Amino acid sequence: MIRPAVPGDVDAVHALEEQVFGAEAWSPASVREELTGDGRTAVVADEDGVVGYAVTRRAGDVVDLQRIAVAPAYRRRGLARALLAAVTEPPMMLEVSAANEPALAFYAAEGYVEVDRRRRYYRDGSDAVVMRLGESTP
Repeated sequence: MIRPAVPGDVDAVHALEEQVFGAEAWSPASVREELTGDGRTAVVADEDGVVGYAVTRRAGDVVDLQRIAVAPAYRRRGLARALLAAVTEPPMMLEVSAANEPALAFYAAEGYVEVDRRRRYYRDGSDAVVMRLGESTP
């Protein structure tokens, strides 16, 4: 079940953050801000506990996908697609590591196209691929 995130989800989302993102995980304070802050939309996949989440942030007339994650044991079940659909609000943008080929393929299948790159953006030195929903490369 996909539902709006609530403050009571902070601990579960933070635990999933650490599991999925490791050193890149948000702190508990950041998770709280992202789930409850102004201009944010946050949803969770709840199957007897939080097994996935997605967070967006509105910046003017553009919505940025801040984060989306699904617990490894729950992947390949359509949860990421359902989470993304629940928060999609065009025009929408996101950043993803150029080294994350499965994520790049997922976003492309959902209609996102590359519009820019940020060189050596991530700690591991990989580029950030900036993608936008339904808009071609300039």
